[in-house]
Amino acid sequence: MKIKDRRLEAIKMIISSKELGSQEEVLQELKKEGFELTQATLSRDFKQLKVAKAASMNGQYVYVLPNETMYKRIHKPLSALEMLQSPGFQSINFSGNIAIIKTRPGYASSIAYNIDNSNVEEVLGTIAGDDTILMVLKEGVERDAVLQGLNEIVEF
Repeated sequence: MKIKDRRLEAIKMIISSKELGSQEEVLQELKKEGFELTQATLSRDFKQLKVAKAASMNGQYVYVLPNETMYKRIHKPLSALEMLQSPGFQSINFSGNIAIIKTRPGYASSIAYNIDNSNVEEVLGTIAGDDTILMVLKEGVERDAVLQGLNEIVEF
């Protein structure tokens, strides 16, 4: 993985796991993870990731990733590098022609994008939140066929 890609993933994980309201706070967190960069580089990364500021549950304005409507924060987060070493996928459960995929915070939209742009014939489409994907399956498909198709996209 390229350094920039690792840095962008670290930024996503940091923003998803902490309430940070200034670029200086984000730079400090990145430094703890071994990334030293300028404020200008961080601004360009924010623009590329479409990072915005929104009011959190306590009324403070914090950085958020696109599609985050509920700002779920974990109380004792792993370091960004620890989170990057494990896949974003956590679980999948089926009910009829619907599957629910649980991911780590911030991963659902990218996994859903990969599913939607793949050739998994059993999947009609997805809707992603921050850490959950609703996946609609074609009528009558076997769960094993769905899992086999997804296995090329998501590490189970």
